[in-house]
Amino acid sequence: MTTGLSKTPKEQIIYSNLLFYGSWAAIAILLITYLIYISGTIDAYIPIDKLPYYWSKPVNEYVHEANIPLGWGWVSLLNKGDFLNLIGIVFLAGMTIICFLVLLMEYIRKKEMPFVAIVLLEVIVLIVSASGLLGAGGH
Repeated sequence: MTTGLSKTPKEQIIYSNLLFYGSWAAIAILLITYLIYISGTIDAYIPIDKLPYYWSKPVNEYVHEANIPLGWGWVSLLNKGDFLNLIGIVFLAGMTIICFLVLLMEYIRKKEMPFVAIVLLEVIVLIVSASGLLGAGGH
């Protein structure tokens, strides 16, 4: 008689554990960078007293008037408290790619070539999408 339970593949456990702990690490980074921002330890790009003025604008005007770089230009502003929190957001968003890269190594080790191809293509699609090379999306 079978119980109907099957053993979870090792790579699924690795993926889920990495995603779980990585997501909590990203949340911790978000909390720390937010505390740095509100403490004023690092100067903000846009002073807090100016935020209501800019937030009342449509996004195109806001970006233009505040002189905020588009695409990956925000990286140049990581020395500003209000942009520092983007590190946690990028880390959280990038957890899928990180998890897939770990899976890729596991599938290569096990010589499971169909899965290697699928995961490799997925990583390529995610990286190209995030890069903004295709000129679509928010980047």
